[in-house]
Amino acid sequence: MGHHALDGILILLSLSVITLVLMRRIHLPPILGYLVVGVLAGQNVLDWIPTGHTIEFLAELGVVFLLFMIGLEVSIPYLLSMRKILLGLGGVQVLLSTLSTIVIAMWSGLSLEAAIAVGGALALSSTAIVIKQLQEQLEMQSRHGRNALGILLFQDLAVVPFLVAIPILAGASENMTMAFGMAFLKAVLAFVIMFAAGHWLLRPLMRYVAAAYSIELFTLTILLVALLAAWITQYMGLSLALGAFLAGVMLAETEFKHQIETEVRPFRDVLLGLFFIVVGTEPSISQVISAIT
Repeated sequence: MGHHALDGILILLSLSVITLVLMRRIHLPPILGYLVVGVLAGQNVLDWIPTGHTIEFLAELGVVFLLFMIGLEVSIPYLLSMRKILLGLGGVQVLLSTLSTIVIAMWSGLSLEAAIAVGGALALSSTAIVIKQLQEQLEMQSRHGRNALGILLFQDLAVVPFLVAIPILAGASENMTMAFGMAFLKAVLAFVIMFAAGHWLLRPLMRYVAAAYSIELFTLTILLVALLAAWITQYMGLSLALGAFLAGVMLAETEFKHQIETEVRPFRDVLLGLFFIVVGTEPSISQVISAIT
């Protein structure tokens, strides 16, 4: 079934509006409605939503702006205060989840290589779904909200060694030490670049832009900073969302934090809804039913 990219975007927007209205009326989380609509309108059922990189990229931007907004709420001192949660609790969760899944997978008959791949996948959570739900329940600043944020951030970092290990286990690479060493150096370099840019460039840049008294220029600059940071971390082998989060943390140190939140929130809400619908298009009805039962 052929579609133009604009057709898919219009369908997604229409479904998002209808879903949000219905979920508000019956007092259910909008995420649930988005996922159900995605399943029904996806290629496995009604085939209203076309597949393609354009739609998927727009949906992924929703996660980017969600993590950017979370970064705005987390200052550098706050982030440093979470280091025990980030490294301790997050590390324990990933390690225990991975090892327990590997044991179960091997007991079920999978090879060690396949078990490690499955264990790595099941040890990670959806940052977008968890954080969105915590925000709607006003629990981001609670103790369990802080713990969840720390675990999710560690999971974003843990993606890197898993992505390095899978091709090595598949035989695509022979030098595991070199591969992991390069991945670690890229991660450190990405963090150094982000924090250096935030310390020496962002504050003067935002003051210069604010002095122009142009809402358009201010908004475009914020979008550029968020997407550029996401591009840098992706280029370094990390996730888009992690770069956007770090950009938000850097901008939270400026005096324009609240104005930035006001300008970016509409982009986040619209694109995040599209993300959940696109996620819902992936599984078939039978897969959803089997998962529920």
